[in-house]
Amino acid sequence: MARVVSVFLPNWPTDRLRRKAGDTAPPVDAPFVVSGRVGNRRMLTAVDEAAQALGLRAGMPVSKAQALVPGLLIEPADPVADADSLERLALWMLQRFSPIVAVDQSDGIVIDSTGTAHLHGGEAAMLDALVGRLVMSGLSARAAVADTWGAAHALARHAANPTCLAVPGTTEAVLAPLPLEALRLSPAISAGLRDLGFASIGGLIGQPRAPLTRRFGPELCRRLDQALGEIAEPIEPVRPDDLIEIRRSFAEPIAAAETIARYICKLVLALCERLEERGLGARRLDLICHRIDNDLQIVRIGLAKPVRDPKRLTRLLCDRIETIAPGLGIEIMSLAATLAEPLAAKQTASSLLEDPAPDLSGLIDTLANRVGARAIYRFAPVPSDVPERSVRRIPALADDTGAGWPSHWPRPARLLPRPEPIETLALLPDHPPAWFTWRGIRRRMRRADGPERIFGEWWTREAERTAVRDYFRVEDEAGARYWIFRSGDGQDTAAGSHRWFLHGVFG
Repeated sequence: MARVVSVFLPNWPTDRLRRKAGDTAPPVDAPFVVSGRVGNRRMLTAVDEAAQALGLRAGMPVSKAQALVPGLLIEPADPVADADSLERLALWMLQRFSPIVAVDQSDGIVIDSTGTAHLHGGEAAMLDALVGRLVMSGLSARAAVADTWGAAHALARHAANPTCLAVPGTTEAVLAPLPLEALRLSPAISAGLRDLGFASIGGLIGQPRAPLTRRFGPELCRRLDQALGEIAEPIEPVRPDDLIEIRRSFAEPIAAAETIARYICKLVLALCERLEERGLGARRLDLICHRIDNDLQIVRIGLAKPVRDPKRLTRLLCDRIETIAPGLGIEIMSLAATLAEPLAAKQTASSLLEDPAPDLSGLIDTLANRVGARAIYRFAPVPSDVPERSVRRIPALADDTGAGWPSHWPRPARLLPRPEPIETLALLPDHPPAWFTWRGIRRRMRRADGPERIFGEWWTREAERTAVRDYFRVEDEAGARYWIFRSGDGQDTAAGSHRWFLHGVFG
C-alpha cells in the first residue's frame, strides 16, 4: 500500500528570512511580517507566530498592521527566492528520506515514503526525525503520513501537532472531521459549500456527485476522489542537475522477478560506468519502477561507504525484489545514485605480502537494508563519569573517536537504558545488600565488591552539585553478576534518596 508524507511549513517566508539573516535576525519574540502588493494595495503575505499572537494575519493591509503594532518589522516579499529555497529543501529531503519528493504548493513538501520508512526505524520515527531536523534548523514544521497525497496534505495542515500518523486503510475516517478547506479547494468553492450547510469533509462523502459537479465544476469531486484514493495523483519528483540516473523503457511490460533482476543488473552496470567516469561511489541508490497504471514501486538502499562494485550493488537491489509489486507490468525502470561521494581507485593488497584488512561494509550494508540503518551501530566512549552519559552510538564504520574506555574499574557488558529500582536490604553506609528483588525475582548475594563512588556533574545541572552514587559489583547464588548502586552516600540525604537501583548486567 502506498504511503505519503506531507510536510507543512506554515511560516516558510519569515523562517527563510530569519535563517538568511543569521546572527543579525530579529529576536524570536519580535513580530516579523512579509508584505507584497496585491493590485495597488500593500498587503501582508506572511506573518510569523509572534505576529499572529498580536492579531496580524496574511491578507491584512500593511497600514492596519502598522497601526495595531507600532514599530512592526516588515520585509518585502520575494516569491522567487522562497520557491528556490523550498526546492533546495526538497532536494535535501530527497537525499535523506525518499527518492520521490516534490514541492507541495508554496508552503510544503510531499514525500512518497512507500518502501523507505523501514530505513528510518518506521513511520513514526521518520516523522519525528524529519520534523526534529527542521525545527533544529529554525523552521516551524508539521508533518503527517497517510495513504494518499490529499489525505496527508489535509492532516498536516489541520490535525498534526506536530506529527500525525494515519493508520493504513483509515483515510475516510481521518478525513471526515476535517474542514472543507483541507481538500485544497478554491475559497469560492469552500464558501459555496458552507452556504449549502456543509461544514466538514465527512458531509461530502457519500453525496451524489452529479449535483455537486453541476454547481461547482469538476474540481470538487476530483479533489475529494484524490484524497480518498479513488483516482491517482502522481508526484513529479524534483531532480538535481548533476544526478546520475539510468532509465530503461520496455516495449512490453515486465513482471517476472527473474526479468526484473536481469534488468537491474544492466542498470547497475551502466550506472557504475557513469560513477567511474566521475570518480564517484554510490552511498544511496534509488530504483523506481513505473507501472502501466501510473503507480510507482520504490526500492532504496543505503551503503556504509562509497561503492561502485556492480556485483555488490546488484545483490543488494535484488534482495529487495520481493518488495516490488509489478501489478499488470512495469514499463519503465530507473536507477539513480541519489547520494554519491568521491571514490578513488586503489590497488588491492597482495596476499603474498600482507593480509588484507577485513572489510565488514558488505555485511553492514546487507543488514542495514533489511532492518534499517539506525539499527546497525557501534558504541563509542564519551568522557563522562556518569555511566549513562559515558557511551554513545555511532555509525558502524565511523572513524575511531580517539577516546578510551575506563580501565580502573570494570564495566558491565550490558548497560540498561536507565537504572531500574530494586528492593533490597543493606547495612549503611558502606555495605552491599544481602539480597535484592528485581523484576519480581528475589536474588540472594554470594559475594560483592565495592563501593565505587561516582559524583554528579555539577556543570550539567544544579541538582547534581551534591549528588553521589555508590556502585557495587554483586554475584547471586546462581552465579549471575550485576551492577547496582545506591543513590546517596548512606548518611546525608542531600547526596541522594538512598534508594537502590540496578544499572547493568555483566556477561
